[in-house]
Amino acid sequence: MSSPARLAWRKFRRNLPAMLGMGYVGLCLIVALLGYALAPDNSPNANFQALELAKQPPGSTAKLLMVPQAGQEAHGFSFIHLLTGKPQPFIPIPLAPSNDLTISENQLHYTALSGATNSMSLTAFPKNNTIESIQQAYVKEVSFLLGTDSYGRDLLSRIMIGTRVSLAVGFLAVLISLVIGISLGIVAGYYGGWIDKIVMWLVSVMWSIPTLLLALAISFVLGKGFWQLFVAIGLSMWVELARIVRGQVLSVRALPMAEAGRALGYPSGRIMFRHILPNITSPIIVVAVANFGAAVLIESGLSFLGIGVEVPIPSWGRMIYEGYTFIMFENGQWLAIFPGAALIFLVISINLIGIGLRDAFDVKL
Repeated sequence: MSSPARLAWRKFRRNLPAMLGMGYVGLCLIVALLGYALAPDNSPNANFQALELAKQPPGSTAKLLMVPQAGQEAHGFSFIHLLTGKPQPFIPIPLAPSNDLTISENQLHYTALSGATNSMSLTAFPKNNTIESIQQAYVKEVSFLLGTDSYGRDLLSRIMIGTRVSLAVGFLAVLISLVIGISLGIVAGYYGGWIDKIVMWLVSVMWSIPTLLLALAISFVLGKGFWQLFVAIGLSMWVELARIVRGQVLSVRALPMAEAGRALGYPSGRIMFRHILPNITSPIIVVAVANFGAAVLIESGLSFLGIGVEVPIPSWGRMIYEGYTFIMFENGQWLAIFPGAALIFLVISINLIGIGLRDAFDVKL
């Protein structure tokens, strides 16, 4: 006989929208974990800027003269760089498409993208004093699949690295809400009485405040930053979970297995967390997945308002804010469309997973 978990998985697998949503979330997770290894721009926070290349359209290319910075050396990609990005020891100079480098009197002459002819000393390129060696070692042609932002940064790379922020904030916020919601809900439902009244009064008060406004207020108190962001969101999302857990505990605590635990003299903590909690995990999982999508949206909303993660850390909400003014009035519509589409697809995928889990577990919320 199949276990309830296997039966639920079989029902979930037959739900095509839920499986498609899981596929997109899985893709986002891979991108988040391997972001710097996959992104065209693997500099920290994908913040490699060339202002002359601002708002280049999707599919554009550019030729860059990578001038080494004094005192900095290029290193190979390592595991640390996978987590933090690889520092770029170069200063990019965009070149004209038909630019021909020339050397005279120990000077390298080039034509910038603006059309101006400039020069620099050959000493900036150690051990490379010929056109061929400089072309091979320091001239790089880059492609911008999704274009560049208003600072000349690769938009695709910033969207990829921004996936980390959305998933990390969503996961940590849900984790905080689970700890608070489950603890308060299970205690209120198990003990009842004045404890239940206090918890439900607190739930009613918190329920009357919109989640986004509550997260906004907590963010103002804690300040800007990554950990402040997920703490603020987590502290504003436990209310619904506590209410549902309390209702489930009220129906489970009267079952024979809970009565048997009390008759055997088991501590209340053991009965609550080792006997009752495993029997109410299905609705908790469904609510947690729904809260995950809500946390991603709230993080984007706070970043859009300018109180999310600090610049230059890429966040989809901040990227939408930087690009939304271009949608109607200026060239650069892609600056808001592409991160907005990534956010919409992620939230829809998470919600499809939640609906699939609800149907698979046959949960009535």
